[in-house]
Formats: sequence, C-alpha cells, structure tokens
Amino acid sequence: MLKPILTLLALALPSVALADDWAYEGGDVPIAYVDNAKAQFQFACRGGDLTVGFWVRAPHKQVAGASTMSMAITPDPAEGAKVSADAGSRFAQDMPLIHSDGASMIVRGPVARQWASIAQRARTTIQLSYVRTARKGGLDVFDSNRFGAGGSSAAIQKVLDKCG
Repeated sequence: MLKPILTLLALALPSVALADDWAYEGGDVPIAYVDNAKAQFQFACRGGDLTVGFWVRAPHKQVAGASTMSMAITPDPAEGAKVSADAGSRFAQDMPLIHSDGASMIVRGPVARQWASIAQRARTTIQLSYVRTARKGGLDVFDSNRFGAGGSSAAIQKVLDKCG
C-alpha cells in the first residue's frame, strides 16, 4: 500500500518543480512565457518587434484604477529585498496599462531587448512589479510576482532568433 503512494508522490514532485519553467510556442507569433497562476510574464515577436508583457489576473485596486504605471524587473532578488535600483531592479517608466480580464502592460523597443537580456541572465528567480513614485519619495510597489528562471535563456533566445 505504501509503495503506490510513494510512487505517485515521486511522479508528482517533478511536475511541481517544473511549474515555473519557461515555455516556448512557435507559429505566427513566437512567444516565450512563464506563468505562476497569478500572473504571466512573456516575450513575443509581434509584427517583427520584440515585446515584453506582464499580465496580472487580479490586480491591486491601485493598478486596476490606473491608466499608466511603471514596471520593475529584478533578477534573482535577495530574500526580503525591496524593489529598488540598489537591489538591481530595472524600470520601464510610465507605461500605459491595459485592463481586460486583469491588468497588463506591454513594453517594446530597446527596453524589451534590455529586459530579454536581464531575464536570460537570471539564475533562479525573476521578479516583476508594478511601481509608482510614492508621495513621500521612494516607491509604491503593487502586484509583485516572482517567476522561476528555469529555461528562460533558451526560450527567450528562440523568440529573439525570430524577431531579428
């Protein structure tokens, strides 16, 4: 009786460990993405342009009510580290938000290429957050999501190869 249960647990563990691995889909719009069930982070080649997308399914009310916000990417953040340039965060400033079944932001151009490089170099974790300047200085951080970096380099490279 114990052996079948242990076998089932052993088979289930790899699928949990791989849940944050990046996926690649070819086709007319090549896309590399990772999904943590709360949010999705993706790189796609749309119309020949590299785009970065960050989509949060149930955004904070401040994000849901905003028309623009900044976005931060932090590769391999230290435990308990706050989003900041000192912590290695990079920012896309004052980007329009799209509200449809959650909230999302699309970034194109040089920032998308810079972020592809950052995501490819991350060893274990990539953190994405919506941010804005706080009234008293510093940053207000919303909908911070961590994604596994497993396979990000190869999956993103496939998109970059298609996107010129």
